[in-house]
Amino acid sequence: MAKKFMTMDGNTAAANVAYAFTEVAAIYPITPSSTMAELVDAWASQGRRNIFGSVVKVIEMQSEAGASGAVHGALQGGALASTFTASQGLLLMIPNIYKWVGEMLPGVLHVAARSIATGSLSIFGDQQDIYAVRQTGCTIIASHSVQEAADLAGVAHLTAIKASVPVLHFFDGFRTSHEIQKVEVIDEKDLLALVDLEKYEAFKAHALNPHTNPITRGGAENDDVYFQGREAQNTHYANVVPVVEEYMEKISALTGRQYAPFVYYGAKDADRIIIAMGSVTETILEVIDELNKKGEKVGMVKVHLYRPFSVENLKKVLPESVKSIAVLDRTKEVGAHEPLFLDVFAALSGYKNIKTIVGGRYGLSSKDTQPHDIKAVFDHIKQANPFDGFTISIVDDVTFKSLKADEEFEVEHNYTSCLFYGLGSDGTVSANKNAIKIIGDYTDLYSQAYFAYDSKKAGGATRSFLRFGKTPIHSTYYVRDADFISCSLDSYLIRYDMLRNLKKGGTFLLNTSFDPANIESKLPNRVKKELAKKKAKFYIIDATKIAEEIGMGRHTNTILQSSFFALNEAIMPYAEALDHMKDAAVKSYSKKGEDIVALNIKAIDEGKEGLIQIQVKPEWADLTVTRDRRITGDEYFDEHVS
Repeated sequence: MAKKFMTMDGNTAAANVAYAFTEVAAIYPITPSSTMAELVDAWASQGRRNIFGSVVKVIEMQSEAGASGAVHGALQGGALASTFTASQGLLLMIPNIYKWVGEMLPGVLHVAARSIATGSLSIFGDQQDIYAVRQTGCTIIASHSVQEAADLAGVAHLTAIKASVPVLHFFDGFRTSHEIQKVEVIDEKDLLALVDLEKYEAFKAHALNPHTNPITRGGAENDDVYFQGREAQNTHYANVVPVVEEYMEKISALTGRQYAPFVYYGAKDADRIIIAMGSVTETILEVIDELNKKGEKVGMVKVHLYRPFSVENLKKVLPESVKSIAVLDRTKEVGAHEPLFLDVFAALSGYKNIKTIVGGRYGLSSKDTQPHDIKAVFDHIKQANPFDGFTISIVDDVTFKSLKADEEFEVEHNYTSCLFYGLGSDGTVSANKNAIKIIGDYTDLYSQAYFAYDSKKAGGATRSFLRFGKTPIHSTYYVRDADFISCSLDSYLIRYDMLRNLKKGGTFLLNTSFDPANIESKLPNRVKKELAKKKAKFYIIDATKIAEEIGMGRHTNTILQSSFFALNEAIMPYAEALDHMKDAAVKSYSKKGEDIVALNIKAIDEGKEGLIQIQVKPEWADLTVTRDRRITGDEYFDEHVS
């Protein structure tokens, strides 16, 4: 059977599978998981049927606590129920999760893992919320990419049904939930074939029903029997790991991608490894390939089944040659070691040839983790006595726990990378989502898009990171060596050093109202010097003027999208891209009327016509760059604040 590929983000990948297995969805929105609930609600309103032939019953509650309570009730009533949440929302569900576990109910939680509000609120991604529920007894499965979210969401539901346990399936908020990738989608017929129908029917027969199954559940127990009852569940939960293994093996057979509770990647004779879970493992994979190519012996263990934590399965995948291990946790636990480190240390301390196990923290609140940060970890555990509790990607000038990155280290890639600077709500992000979908759906290229913006979104600076290549893309970090950079606001020339991220020989597109004849005098020396040093191709377009002339106000996104395709024909021939952009405009704006569609189609046509190439003069490389801002004499303020 031909493989089916779709371009989607992690939330969509998980929701697509969740809908197939769900009969009742109790929802309440919270960033960055809201999209999953919104999609399930939309599909239900359109009459989409799940693999059991019914339309999902969607209930929107007034809090996450209410959503988890509704899931509890639905499960006791014999309906397969799911919900979607993150951060504080997940914490509000904890009391009900304990009930699901104690009553052995097959509910499924899909979580876009997010920071918890501590000293301040943050909507961005890490795994603090996941670790906060590890003590409940809920089975926890981790996906490390959009593709894995599409694959392992099914394992979560299948395990819940067969093992009669609640399962929490999570992936990194924003880095995976909002990253768009071209992924392979498993056919729903194949998923239905994997369902244990006997267990499914047994669950239905077990439902509370005053007529066919009158029974009391959730009563009170005293000190004479409560302890024994908790321990009596040991045999039931001991079956979870074999069931997860079984379904991971079956999904591996279906997809050709390797899944297991723990998966090893790297040199067979590695002496140093990293153990981690989440999107960082994609970056680690790239670093391992680069280092091993240069003669080093490194590897990693990807954690897919975090709870139950199977020591036997972890030991099974470890090369006997391993001597040093670094465990990366995407959380901060004040006054104690981080959770994954504690699990690994308890499992592997003194095991075979292992001499060193240290733990470190990374990626809190979506802090970007670059390949050179991962190399710093491998370099750290190469030392005779590496210190514990390190951090990466930041400069810790208070407790001095951060590792210094090797800024010269780079990973070789065979893809085209692009970086777009925009203004929140100017349409740049939406246009790039359209572009990535066009390229993903209508070419053989793999594609990836990720978007960075602050929490207020509208009015703030946005960055869109796009990559296109002939093989799957594993770069779960910001673009720092772009083939193409576009800037939709010329004031950013002063505010941001955009060109430091441009590859030598790359292309820079600037939307500006400056006249081509005068643009040289308007550009800061720093910008001209960088363009010349990198032998860049430089184009300008007055998309603002074009938009106003054709009646689109200040909406420049469609024009600049067309300009991008015109300047990157190696990705897709412009004539072909033109047709797809116009089709996308019809789909996107038809609800707003034919006039709006016509304006956008006209804007698409103007995107190439308005481009003007500006000569980059070699003598610009010799320009002097001066600091215009006033120096206060306070070194920290002058370097980091002003």
